[in-house]
Amino acid sequence: MMSWSISWSWQASERVSAIAAVEGGVVVSNGLELTLIESDGSIRWTVKTLFRIHSINYQNGILAALAAHGFYVISTTDGSMLHEGRSTFGGFNDVIARPGGGWILSGKEGQLHLFSHEGVGIKRFKTGKVRRLVGWLDREHIIWQSDDGKLWCGRLGNNYSKRCLEDRIWSWVSRLDQGRLLLQTSSGEIWEGVPHPFGWDYIEKLQSDSLEPMEGIRCGDGWWVLGIEGVLYHLSGLQGESDGILGQSMNLGDLLQKVTTDSMVTGTRNGLIRMWKAPHLADSERESRYKAAAEAAMARDWDERKSLFDKARLAEDEGRLSLAVELYQSLGRREDVKRLLKRQKEGGE
Repeated sequence: MMSWSISWSWQASERVSAIAAVEGGVVVSNGLELTLIESDGSIRWTVKTLFRIHSINYQNGILAALAAHGFYVISTTDGSMLHEGRSTFGGFNDVIARPGGGWILSGKEGQLHLFSHEGVGIKRFKTGKVRRLVGWLDREHIIWQSDDGKLWCGRLGNNYSKRCLEDRIWSWVSRLDQGRLLLQTSSGEIWEGVPHPFGWDYIEKLQSDSLEPMEGIRCGDGWWVLGIEGVLYHLSGLQGESDGILGQSMNLGDLLQKVTTDSMVTGTRNGLIRMWKAPHLADSERESRYKAAAEAAMARDWDERKSLFDKARLAEDEGRLSLAVELYQSLGRREDVKRLLKRQKEGGE
């Protein structure tokens, strides 16, 4: 049925405060150090930090890190600081990448803070206190869980607006993954939902077992939930019960991150990091591996790519569509290429 196994493990020297999937590997914040581990278990770099990092997120060669009251951006190439950091009264409690570039941070005083990819502040939005940033529906619509357990959707455009998806209160919510999320009711039932800005496209109860989730991720074979007792449960949603368990008598900790569709990382606060791989998902995983490799390449030549993207946008704005198409093609931006080719057919240059 399943063939998940531990590919490698690594013991941090200090207590672990946060982990994040990065380019097929994982970055680990332990004590006052940040370590990036490659997909094969080798160490890319370790750097010292001024403060303990309590939340990390990754996008396009850059790490967004929250420490003390501040927000910092760090290069995945060598661990160097790319921005001196930004702080807010009370500090930040969560950060996720924005589709197409940039970051959104939740502040402890009840605001969302929008930043550019390079860490430059753009705008603030009043939300009320946020328990967790759940994820983006698109570049403008973000879902979060409020302090009282309800789900909200905000539209972060020029005309900011927010609305409560429903009155239901959830005791726990996963991150949005491929448009889906897991939720737990106050009575312990686990549900799966596909949200949209005004409610649900789909929501269904998966199981009512006594499961206390710490984190949930969606891999190539479905949802994996890390329980409070340090065990991984596989939820198929077909039988309405957990149909596979990993890590019994191992204490996997309370940290879980999806790396690719056939790999995930667990971590204990005492510093034991384990990389799990599933060979039976390798075929479906190829695309994810290509993406991870592309992200690593993008990290190395981000400045060059950004320059090409700026040139492509300028060419498009000036009506030089053939040049813009060539530049977008070199960046692998297929949607932009399709869009401009359609424009050329309709009106020419």
